[in-house]
Amino acid sequence: MNYLSVEQLSKSYNEQPLFLSITFGISQGQKVALVGKNGCGKSTLLKIIAGAEAPDAGKTIFRKGIKLGYLAQNPDFSSHLTIRDYIFNRESEVLTTIAAYEELIESEAPDEDKLHEVLHQMDMLSAWDFESKIKQILGKLGIHDLGLYTDELSGGQKKRVALAAALVGKPDFLILDEPTNHLDIQAIEWLENYLTAQTMSLLLVTHDRYFLEGVTNEIIEIDNETAYTYNGNYSYYLEKKSERQAQEASEVSKAKNLLVKELDWLRRMPKARGTKAKFRIDAAHKLMDVAAKDLSEDSLTLRIQTRRQGNKVLEIHHLSKSYEGVKFVDDFSYAFKKRDRLGIVGKNGVGKTTFLNAITGQIPIDSGEVSAGETTEFGYYRQQEAYWAPGTRVIDVVKEVAEMVKLSDGSVVTASQFLNHFMFPHAVQMTPVEKLSGGEKRRLQLMRVLIKAPNFLILDEPTNDLDIMTMNVLEDFLMNFEGNIIVVSHDRYFMDKLTEHLFVFEDYGKITDFPGNYSDYRNSLDQKEKKPLKVIVPEKTKQEASLKTESKRRLTFNEKKEYEMLEKTITSLELEKNQLLEKLNHGTGSHQDLTNWAKEIEDITAKVDSLEIRWLELSEFL
Repeated sequence: MNYLSVEQLSKSYNEQPLFLSITFGISQGQKVALVGKNGCGKSTLLKIIAGAEAPDAGKTIFRKGIKLGYLAQNPDFSSHLTIRDYIFNRESEVLTTIAAYEELIESEAPDEDKLHEVLHQMDMLSAWDFESKIKQILGKLGIHDLGLYTDELSGGQKKRVALAAALVGKPDFLILDEPTNHLDIQAIEWLENYLTAQTMSLLLVTHDRYFLEGVTNEIIEIDNETAYTYNGNYSYYLEKKSERQAQEASEVSKAKNLLVKELDWLRRMPKARGTKAKFRIDAAHKLMDVAAKDLSEDSLTLRIQTRRQGNKVLEIHHLSKSYEGVKFVDDFSYAFKKRDRLGIVGKNGVGKTTFLNAITGQIPIDSGEVSAGETTEFGYYRQQEAYWAPGTRVIDVVKEVAEMVKLSDGSVVTASQFLNHFMFPHAVQMTPVEKLSGGEKRRLQLMRVLIKAPNFLILDEPTNDLDIMTMNVLEDFLMNFEGNIIVVSHDRYFMDKLTEHLFVFEDYGKITDFPGNYSDYRNSLDQKEKKPLKVIVPEKTKQEASLKTESKRRLTFNEKKEYEMLEKTITSLELEKNQLLEKLNHGTGSHQDLTNWAKEIEDITAKVDSLEIRWLELSEFL
């Protein structure tokens, strides 16, 4: 069943076309990713489809009755609303009822009649399970205080609130623009699993390659103002794109060879009078279009000279740092060796950026010592987008740092020539920075860090808003970088490729040095979480035991008893929940009774959900 049709869509900015006459469709349950270089129009296309922007030509058609959800790259939070009002301010009766219920039970003296009415409405709409799922979404995205005002939140908090609002609305068709930005790795993994399990149709832009691989089943690439569709995940897209490029190169080569003969014929041919001659002239003009096709890929080349590193790099002795009584770093020590390449992982808010600011001297420390070597030169790429005064040109941003740049081979280039290496042609160099796309601004910010020739790179979320091609080149540069690297990134692929060990940030300032990359760390957590099954094996011969080992896994005696007990417990809890619901419907209790019963219903619902997961695990072996 087709949910979305995009027909002959075109859009240009300042007479520069982003895409021309693109056509595609998305069916029910399809999960599609939009990829392409920064500035090719991905976010613009999502805005047009979501109805937030008008196309120059063409149209988008949604199936009648489809409920649409949309997460913009930079959500609008201009209104002074609480998080609760923003998330639950929807046309859905269930959502508005849940919002009213949440507000009543949090108030100190709620109106008992109104509370009874809302509780009855919650029961009539079967909203209890839905409320539990909403709380799970909010919790996984780190949203706990619904009374905060959205226009006072940080950029990362705003993006998570907007994502939560898009998810809790239970749309049939969901549009997400960079949903993984500002999420920690655990939240990204949860979101990946959540979207994979949903039946909704999905259209998203993301540069997280593991996310693309795990969630999507179709890729649409915008390249040279045209949309190319690949019916598979990210790996399939890479394979088929390579085949397409090889085929196009062959076609261009053939067209160029044939064009030489056709041009010679056109020069010798008098003005065409016959139909055949006119047909051949038209064919020659089409041949010119094919032969003139530019298949060259813009290349970003990072070859900046790096300063030599001495024997002493950076030493940290008993470092501690707290804010408002909360410890972010507690008595941490480490001596960096040459070419140390480490990643930093941990939940949002545990102190990763605070640690980076402390070791680079950006903020004072509470106790301990941080001592850098005499030759250590930091290059610190911050998570926050850099600010430049309105009207500042791209070329001026670079000239603030250096007029001339020395490359690794000893040659020297001008700032303008160096910008060309970073895919900023001369016309773009004269453009005000505020007119660049988010990814282009990030690339410019990265360039300013690298141009100083540091030998100790600290990269705090460097992959945000960068396109995949830029990330690939950045990875290649960092792989060959002779200095030290610290990376904080939610991009698991990026972390796996570049890091050799991790600083794992936990609560209360504890930092653990883990030997391995992120996938190694994740596998170690999975192993710890797997509880060994207690298998009771009766006395048998070695031959019988061997046959049992080779046979299909079956429930042990204890597991069978657990399975039967789970069925009884779940039935009993459901009965208890129904009794509480009946009490709520009769409304004979006091205000405190009503509140307590509502809370018990929530707890029972959560407990049943947990027990049902274990029951399903055991049932698979029956």
